[in-house]
Amino acid sequence: MITLGFNYSQMHDSSACIARDGELLFAVAEERISRIKHDAGFPRHAIRACLEFAKVRPDQLDFICQGWPAPGKVFATDLKCFLRGQYPITYLNVLNSARLYASMAHQNGGFRSFTTLFGPTRAQMRFVDHHLAHAISAYAYSGFDDAAVVVMDGRGAWEASSIWYGHDGHLDHVLTIPWPNSLGLFYAQFTQYLGFVPNSDEWKVMGLAPYGKPGVNLNEFISLNHESYRVNAPLLLERSNGTSAIAKQLGPERMPESEIDESFKNVAFAVQDACEAAMLALVKLATQKTKCRNVCLAGGVALNSKANGKILASGMIDKIFIQPAASDDGVALGAVLAPYMDNGGRLPMNPLRHAYLGPEFSDSEIEKALRTYKLRATKLDHVAATTAEMLAAGKIIGWFQGRMEFGPRALGDRSILADPRDPEMNAKVNNAVKFREWWRPFAPSMLKEVAGEYLEHACDSPFMILTNPVRPEKRSIIPSVTHVDGSARPQTVEKDINPLYWNLINEFGKRTGVPVVMNTSFNLRGEAIVNTPTDAVRTFFSSGMDALVIGSYMVEK
Repeated sequence: MITLGFNYSQMHDSSACIARDGELLFAVAEERISRIKHDAGFPRHAIRACLEFAKVRPDQLDFICQGWPAPGKVFATDLKCFLRGQYPITYLNVLNSARLYASMAHQNGGFRSFTTLFGPTRAQMRFVDHHLAHAISAYAYSGFDDAAVVVMDGRGAWEASSIWYGHDGHLDHVLTIPWPNSLGLFYAQFTQYLGFVPNSDEWKVMGLAPYGKPGVNLNEFISLNHESYRVNAPLLLERSNGTSAIAKQLGPERMPESEIDESFKNVAFAVQDACEAAMLALVKLATQKTKCRNVCLAGGVALNSKANGKILASGMIDKIFIQPAASDDGVALGAVLAPYMDNGGRLPMNPLRHAYLGPEFSDSEIEKALRTYKLRATKLDHVAATTAEMLAAGKIIGWFQGRMEFGPRALGDRSILADPRDPEMNAKVNNAVKFREWWRPFAPSMLKEVAGEYLEHACDSPFMILTNPVRPEKRSIIPSVTHVDGSARPQTVEKDINPLYWNLINEFGKRTGVPVVMNTSFNLRGEAIVNTPTDAVRTFFSSGMDALVIGSYMVEK
């Protein structure tokens, strides 16, 4: 059976993936190909890439599954929330809701767009409830037989958070917290208050939070109740005379790109602290309801690595799996498996050990791109060793290898690498390469074998989605990947999963005694991570990187 899954809501992060007999073959976000950050358009490029990789024609597909319900269900939820006073009835809110419904209904949720672009198909076309798709994407790839599955995001159709029980390849729904009682909405509204882009820049708030101090009271906006949490959505969404309720209570909103004073840092601290408390409460509820201590997380809120680390260290769970593309792009991974649940069927349970699911480019394709730009390149006999030597000498390297990662993290195939021992390297990369805010932290990629030497509560962390405290004696050894609060968001690298990247880090360790490298995504601020050799070349020459190691070739400035 050949199935195609996609995410398309006209909100953010369109994507597609393809599977054969339950085995995931390929997955890519539309933004990586279109070059439009968080591209919300119909994922035509992503779908085409899936079909080409699998060498499948549209008429050979058995199922095409969209990770959202039919458009009418989303619109019906909006109408109910308007009538109940849960969502402010303003001209703009009603107009946007009606426009979205009209557009999605005209496209039949994207299925009409598919046949227009790709021609007729015998495939069954199916809508999959959004949180069910999220839940499948967490459970089916976890490797756990039994698991409490928690989905937390901005919104599904009617869902804000949900709990499921996964067992023996089946998923049982336990409870749903309806939208707009949403942790994602809470975090997004404060992201906007702090002068960032909601549903995009939440990482910035998380990175800023450790610079703040306790003292800001957000109880009017979010609180814990007897079971989990309660978000005051009507108040969060309230805006009169151009001023939000948040601003009325906490002071004027920060203007984008302006200086960040202590009051805004303290708000970021309070937002992150409240989110962590709510996530811990929800996971505790899930373990109680399911009587299971293995936990799977998905939904955009599950990308909050600081909270994830606290959940793991809390003692309330035994094991955790966070789907690496936890945001809406990852619902394609769940939608593609949904047909296996028909008639009480079991999901295929294939542990996801890596996220290298995207396009790959051969040396000949890379060489062609280098010739197009008339670039002088050196063919390397020992890619890992040569790159390690340059990193040890303080060079900042663009690293383009193998298949592109699926999800928001660069995991050693589309990365910018540097020496984590240099205390100034964080500022160098932020200022001269990434062109981003000074407080944004960088992550360490380390050999799995040494994680316990550098981290407290060390565990397998292949997707860079858990935060751990760095051991106090190691913080001065790897200062550029240790955040101001002493934490790090590590990637543990396994030799049999990514041998080239493992060898690079090992070679760096041989030269420096520190088998850890600084790793950040290969993109500039506001841009999608590079996909093609051409993307890599353009980004390299638009930044302060010293060298580009692309396939077997090295380009220096």
